[in-house]
Amino acid sequence: QVQLVESGGGLVQPGGTLRLSCEVSGFTASDYTIGWFRQAPGMKREGVSCMRVSDGRTYYEDSVKGRFTLSRDAAKNTVYLQMNSLKPEDTAVYSCAISLDPLATLYMNFDYWGQGTQVTVSA
Repeated sequence: QVQLVESGGGLVQPGGTLRLSCEVSGFTASDYTIGWFRQAPGMKREGVSCMRVSDGRTYYEDSVKGRFTLSRDAAKNTVYLQMNSLKPEDTAVYSCAISLDPLATLYMNFDYWGQGTQVTVSA
């Protein structure tokens, strides 16, 4: 059974940092796309960043470029989203997800999802 478990969310002041983790288990494909998405109250879910695991190529939504960094530790089956210079508009539930398509983009449907972790940016 594929499981994605996020952690690392919390309350942080504007300008602060958080690092989210997503541990993957029960999944053995060698080439796929893994990404982070977020959904704020009353808003549609939006893609934040994704990575093709075979070559590490990453993509970022425009509003987080230069502030967020997606990385992966293959030995730990874990991906990280380092979030710097956080803004109140970054407040949302952040979820990681896997697409079986190694060329998936943030605008495509993903196949497996975690339960999400809350990030709140507020003074």
